[in-house]
Amino acid sequence: MIEIIRTTSDNTDFRMLVTQLDQDLQIRDGEEHAFYAQFNKSGSIKHTVVAYKDGIPAGSGAFREYAADCVEIKRMFVKPEYRGLGIATSVLNELEVWAKELNYTACILETGKKQPEAIALYQKGGYSIMASYGQYKNIENSVCMKKEIR
Repeated sequence: MIEIIRTTSDNTDFRMLVTQLDQDLQIRDGEEHAFYAQFNKSGSIKHTVVAYKDGIPAGSGAFREYAADCVEIKRMFVKPEYRGLGIATSVLNELEVWAKELNYTACILETGKKQPEAIALYQKGGYSIMASYGQYKNIENSVCMKKEIR
């Protein structure tokens, strides 16, 4: 059974999962990791979720306000041994529901070309590739995506 809780970045399970995410991204991003890491600080995020599989923390995600009507999805991760069970989809759906409850109308996110499974997840979830935004403009590895959640 998968249980998802809403929490903050102070949650110890969320922090543990983010540590594993950062280790994975350091390997995938290689020399570009330092650039991305500066934008992925997890301190004081008010809207995070942790997914538990049979009581064990298995996945996480978060969002931050990007604009008055839009949130940016951040820190999506599922432990390798729990991938393929629908946990990432459940986490993403919960984040979208929560954002909608707070009257946001869109979600944006950035992922990397070296994360094809993430790109596939987001496309399957209704996200479309958009022009790169903010600090990701002109960054060749970045893939920015958007979804309306009205």
